[in-house]
Amino acid sequence: MSKPSITIVTPSFNDAAFLQAAIASVSSQGYPNLEYIVVDGGSTDGSVEILEANEHALDHWVSEPDAGQYDALQKGFESSTGEIMGWLNANDLYFPWGLDTVASIMAALPEVRWLTTLNPARWDVHGRCIGITPLAGFSREAFLAGAFAPWEGRANSAWIQQESTFWRRDLWEEAGGRVDRGLRLAGDFELWTRFYDQAELYGTPALLGGYREHERHPSRVHDPYAAEAGTALEAMRQRAGWRPSRLKQLAKLGPRYVAHNVVCKNPAAAEPSWAVETARFRGGPAVAPSAVVMR
Repeated sequence: MSKPSITIVTPSFNDAAFLQAAIASVSSQGYPNLEYIVVDGGSTDGSVEILEANEHALDHWVSEPDAGQYDALQKGFESSTGEIMGWLNANDLYFPWGLDTVASIMAALPEVRWLTTLNPARWDVHGRCIGITPLAGFSREAFLAGAFAPWEGRANSAWIQQESTFWRRDLWEEAGGRVDRGLRLAGDFELWTRFYDQAELYGTPALLGGYREHERHPSRVHDPYAAEAGTALEAMRQRAGWRPSRLKQLAKLGPRYVAHNVVCKNPAAAEPSWAVETARFRGGPAVAPSAVVMR
């Protein structure tokens, strides 16, 4: 089976401390049909020298002023060609087998239009894996109910990890072919709302990537991120005509949802065989649209 082409875009700005490791986590995988693009915002900390030293591993790079992370991403994606797409921030990392695993799954299962891990990982400042948060699965219904949203002032252990999420180009185009350049923090969450307008998200137990915890990393639970995510979720709810289920809200153990998970059926074989299994999971009580903070 031929391997589909994959585009990875890395936005960067003054991330010299971590940029080399991010590039290596992509290029060292040896994926044979990779398009790797780095869009730097005009860094002055030595990032340009790192990019010059890694030109052999990059299909394209640029260093010029931009309007922020999502502007940089849009630039990169607009010049890309890969059948499968994803992005890795300059301070984050992939697991060494991540790209091949994603390609194998999506080549075998055409119904999987976007994919993420059920085991989102965290790295410490030195790039050591320091934790994994297992998740049971994902569903559009649970997403609409707020089960994967970082509400203000409250941590939510369930989320769709951007570093481990990949999608097909046709889904990207159907969802508008863009990230929201007007957002500062929650552009990933807003993009997920538009992907969910088109297709269910599939999860896999495979470890794909993780985010690095360091002093510059924006917390996924702070109020500005939650406000942007809440606005995006409310817009999705309006597009879907969604209203919370009273019966699900009254469920003592939380409402139950159906997930679609991709699992390997022959781990001892030379080439993996993937299958989709459904799983039921419980989420927290549905959050009414009026509970979303709008700013």
